[in-house]
Amino acid sequence: MKKLVPDYIEQLPLYPPGKPVDEVKREFGIDGIIKLASNENSLGPSPKALQALQAALADIHRYPDNGCYYLREKLAQHCGIEQSQVLFGHGSNEIIQLIALAFLTPAEEVITSEQTFILYPIMSNARGARVVEVPLKGFTYDLEAMAGQITGKTKIIFISNPNNPTGTMVDAEALRAFMQRVPGEMLVVLDEAYGEYVTSPAYPDSLEYLRQGRNIIILRTFSKIYGLAGLRIGYALCPVQLVNYLERVRVPFNVNYLAQVAALAALDDREHIERSRDNNQAGLACIYAELKRMGLAYIPTHTNFLLVNLGTKAEDVYQKLLREGVIIRSMASYGLDNYVRVTIGLPEENERFIRSLKKVLQTINKA
Repeated sequence: MKKLVPDYIEQLPLYPPGKPVDEVKREFGIDGIIKLASNENSLGPSPKALQALQAALADIHRYPDNGCYYLREKLAQHCGIEQSQVLFGHGSNEIIQLIALAFLTPAEEVITSEQTFILYPIMSNARGARVVEVPLKGFTYDLEAMAGQITGKTKIIFISNPNNPTGTMVDAEALRAFMQRVPGEMLVVLDEAYGEYVTSPAYPDSLEYLRQGRNIIILRTFSKIYGLAGLRIGYALCPVQLVNYLERVRVPFNVNYLAQVAALAALDDREHIERSRDNNQAGLACIYAELKRMGLAYIPTHTNFLLVNLGTKAEDVYQKLLREGVIIRSMASYGLDNYVRVTIGLPEENERFIRSLKKVLQTINKA
C-alpha cells in the first residue's frame, strides 16, 4: 500500500503548547488558576487596542484588508523602512512556516541551535530539509560554531534573539562577526519575538543588515509585549524580493480584521509598553531574589520569562504545580530535564508561584 505521507512528515514531532487555563480547570476541578507558561504579557493588551476593538466589532462581516495597508504604513514608518519590506502573518509562527515553504527543498540544509524555538526544526523538516542543531554555549547561541557548520547545502540559518527558552541573547559584536562569515546568498532569519523586553545596550540593531541589503528576515510579533497573543499577528521585515517570494505562498486574508485594528492601536501605546517593561523588570528582581534564597540556579534573562534549574525532574514539579493551580512549562521536551520556564507575571502571581514552588519542592524532598 502506498504511504500517505513521506517519512519526514510521519516522523515530525508535535508542537507542545502551554496548557490552557480551561483545560486545568476541567482536569483538576479547581478555580483561581494562574498561567505563567506561554510568555504572554501579564498586564494584558493595550487599553488603546481594546477601545479600537470595541469600535471595530460591527465590521467583522467584512473580509480584512489582504495587504494590511494602514498597519504596514505605520509599521514601516515606525521601523524606518519601506512599506514593501514588511510582511504580516498569522503570528510569526506562520511566517516561519512560509519561509520553509518558499525557500527550502529536501536537498538543502538549515542551521540553528539546540534548545531553541522548536518550530525551526519542525517547519524545516516538514519540507524534507536536513537540520543541523549546534549546541548552546553557556545557554547562548554559539554563532562561531554555527558559522563553522555552513556548507554548500546550507540555505537558511535560524537565530532566536533573545533565545526561547533560555532568555539569553547574542550581542551586536558577535552577530556582526557572524554575518561577515555568512555568504550573501544564504538566508539569515533573526527571530526577535522578545526584542522589546531587552534593556541591554549591546542588543544588535538588526535593521542595520536590512539597510545593507543582506538576505535577512527579521521576525517580530504583537503576541508578547503588545499583549495580543489571542489575535495572532506577527510580521517580517526583509528585502522586497524576499517579501515577494513569501507573498506567493501566503494564503489570502491570513491576518484577521480585528488583529489589524488592535495592532494599529497598540503601536501607538508607548505607555503600555513602558508599563510592561517596568512590570517585567520588577518581577524579575523579585523572583531572582527568592530563587537565590531557595538555593535554585537560574539563567539571567533578557525576556519576560526565566529558565530555572530545579535540581530535580521538572516534569514532576510541573505536574504537582498544576494541582496547585499554577501553570508553568517543563523543559523536558527541549532536553533540559531539570529545568522549567516561568513567565514573569503580576506581583501577586509571582508571589503565588514562589509559594507553590516551595511547597511542591518540600513535598518532593520529603518523599
